[in-house]
Amino acid sequence: MEFHYVAQSVLLGSNNPPSLACTSGVKGRWSRQKKKSKSTLLRLRMGLMSIQEYELIHKEKEDENCLRKYRRQCMQDMHQKLSFGPRYGFVYELETGEQFLETIEKELKITTIVVHIYEDGIKGCDALNSSLTCLAAEYPIVKFCKIKASNTGAGDRFSLDVLPTLLIYKGGELISNFISVAEQFAEEFFAGDVESFLNEYGLLPEREVHALEHTKIEEEDVE
Repeated sequence: MEFHYVAQSVLLGSNNPPSLACTSGVKGRWSRQKKKSKSTLLRLRMGLMSIQEYELIHKEKEDENCLRKYRRQCMQDMHQKLSFGPRYGFVYELETGEQFLETIEKELKITTIVVHIYEDGIKGCDALNSSLTCLAAEYPIVKFCKIKASNTGAGDRFSLDVLPTLLIYKGGELISNFISVAEQFAEEFFAGDVESFLNEYGLLPEREVHALEHTKIEEEDVE
């Protein structure tokens, strides 16, 4: 079976807020950090710690806070860069081979395009369409498309035995090609399985909102 790829490293997002459990964990860590600071000050006042030791601990904390702020600024800069350009959020149905070519050739060079070649009733095609619908909402800067093999104008290249097929383009070039891709998954598969598979080849951007939330939680843990 023909199976080849070109890995492409890129960086995107979900708008899900931190869970209550996550928030509670942050508050707990903040409380422990606060108690630790009080303990340090108490030891200093009781003469159990030298001024030099106290200043060293205080400086280390300041350095760590500066590092957290720097990381947050980097994440915000990354978010702004990734937010530039069109956003999609759903799977586009391509009706003809002409639409297919136009989508590939006229999209911005920075945009990753994932095209699902499918046919109704073929094993794995429906599940993959459902998975891509979920991923399109999670990765709005990636353009997800689908087209029936019979509508591509190249039906001889996309016979039923190679479906479902995933083609990934960027800058008008094919960068990855996965035929009979359902064979890479279990009998039943879902969006998370497809997401993990594409991430193995660096074909999906990182969810920058999740990364920003993680950085914010780490900062609250230190402050």
